[in-house]
Amino acid sequence: MNTLAAHDPALLAKAETLTEALPYIQRYAGQTFVVKYGGHAMGDPALAHDFAEDVVLLKTIGINPIVVHGGGPQIGAMLKKLGVESRFVDGLRVTDAETARVAEMVLSGAINKEIVRWIAGAGGKAVGISGKDGGFVRAQKVTRTTRDPDSQIEMHIDLGFVGEPAAIDRMVLDTISGAGMIPVVAPIGVDDAGQTYNINADTMAGAIASAMGAKRLFLLTDVAGVLGKDGALLTDLDPAKIAALKADGTAQGGMIPKLDTCIAAIEGGVEGAVILDGRVPHAMLLEIFTARGAGTLVHK
Repeated sequence: MNTLAAHDPALLAKAETLTEALPYIQRYAGQTFVVKYGGHAMGDPALAHDFAEDVVLLKTIGINPIVVHGGGPQIGAMLKKLGVESRFVDGLRVTDAETARVAEMVLSGAINKEIVRWIAGAGGKAVGISGKDGGFVRAQKVTRTTRDPDSQIEMHIDLGFVGEPAAIDRMVLDTISGAGMIPVVAPIGVDDAGQTYNINADTMAGAIASAMGAKRLFLLTDVAGVLGKDGALLTDLDPAKIAALKADGTAQGGMIPKLDTCIAAIEGGVEGAVILDGRVPHAMLLEIFTARGAGTLVHK
């Protein structure tokens, strides 16, 4: 029976996979990974199960994962159900008081606790929090300017209760991770006056990664990564290459703020930031533990 097992191609492939992963496990043990889990990827129960297993595996082998989740599609669906119209500027939802209440309810409530439940189902222990808990994310209001296409006059746009992280107090996250649990963070923060702000999940994840001195930031999205003009995946980028991609129009639309988040993270001390397809089963493990990788790595 042992002889048969030794010649079983499937078993040998598994053994080779573990051997390939070993140096990466040794390299990343004790390090922090921040993972932004997007709203679209959360819509598939099978992928959600895979994601939870991946996060629990990371924790089990000595890596400290921190999950920061979005929820744009879910917020949009709830607003539509309530008859509240959504408006966007540069990919950010204009957030009045009613929208802010709905966003916090969806993000800190239903989505956050569902992810905690998924992780528990995969054998892990997670704690769901938002940036308001312990006041660990101090937010400030986001301001945007644009130009009128006809007059070219610069206009200031009030996005309402949309914020960005001004400061991160890492004590809450250190405490949860140090107790052997996985923080699951809803992208909500509060300013010095106690006002609540909705924060873009990519921006939140990048700021947390910098504050925690994370080894890796992962942005799970619904595309393979950054694509070249020929449609091929660009696997290795740095700020200079990204500037060129923006200049020639290769990088555009929603990919630009993701790339900006990656650049801000590595400038804040993160070793590498990865944009990868959250719809691919175990994409994060393929990126971390294989030489081939699975997405676009941004580094210095």
